[in-house]
Amino acid sequence: MIHSNAATRLKEVSTDPVTLDYHGFTVTRSTPTIGAEVGGIDLREPLDDATLTSLRQALVRHKVLFFRDQDITPAQHVQLARHFGELEVHPVFPHHPDHPELVLLGGNKDMRGRENIYHSDVSWREVPSMASMLRCVECPEAGGDTIWVDMARAYAALPEAVKERIDGLYAVHDIMPGFGARMTPVEREINRKKFPAVTHPVVRTHPEGGEKILYVNEGFVTHLANFGEKAQFRVGFDFRYGELDLLQYLFRQAAVPEYQVRLKWRPNTIAFWDNRSTQHYAVQDYFPAVRRMMRATIIGDKPF
Repeated sequence: MIHSNAATRLKEVSTDPVTLDYHGFTVTRSTPTIGAEVGGIDLREPLDDATLTSLRQALVRHKVLFFRDQDITPAQHVQLARHFGELEVHPVFPHHPDHPELVLLGGNKDMRGRENIYHSDVSWREVPSMASMLRCVECPEAGGDTIWVDMARAYAALPEAVKERIDGLYAVHDIMPGFGARMTPVEREINRKKFPAVTHPVVRTHPEGGEKILYVNEGFVTHLANFGEKAQFRVGFDFRYGELDLLQYLFRQAAVPEYQVRLKWRPNTIAFWDNRSTQHYAVQDYFPAVRRMMRATIIGDKPF
């Protein structure tokens, strides 16, 4: 497992050159804020430790990396992702028959996909994911893009008064809003016991890059755990509506285009993103065409 603390801290707008050289590959920035396309690397081949370290540095720096024309097998996908940490087995999504660490994503001609909400993968876990690695198996010629959002930039741009207001607040993250409808009543009871709602700081610190990150998402956050301890109000509805208004304001930050990058998929495109500092949204504009994907998710660390 490769770790690095060499990532630079957040800047208002990147002044990096458009194309940067790393050990074993190049990256070309997609936007001034987030995203980069990786070139000069074949993920079917073994990668040395220096290249893996550079990939991790690039991930922390650019937050999502795009690789084109990477015709890797499911076994290679798992092996590649495992270089960056232990892989999770998702409790709800269907798995690859030979590799339970790979989830199979996508609807079919009779059922739409349902990932079109801004979210960070498995933030409902006590120890959420560090990163996800998604490969396109099949996609429509048009539509089905994915959007990623730089939530460190979203936090940095907040008004100072809002930063003061959310300092010390904790949000409750829950598996059920996103996945409860996919479960039978028995499965809901089992998973409720296995995955109780958890609290994470509204503003977390990136353990490698050091940035402050706005860590609430409308896919899994249900409420603020300690809003009443800090809020000032006259009567009860001030408290309740104040909490709802603040959460909705924070959720909306992910929808700001200036914090986003958008990827048009092609078969054998891979996106590798940092779940600690980003949210994403899978655009569902292609139904009844089919989009099939495989994803490996790397276990991270407890937010602080």
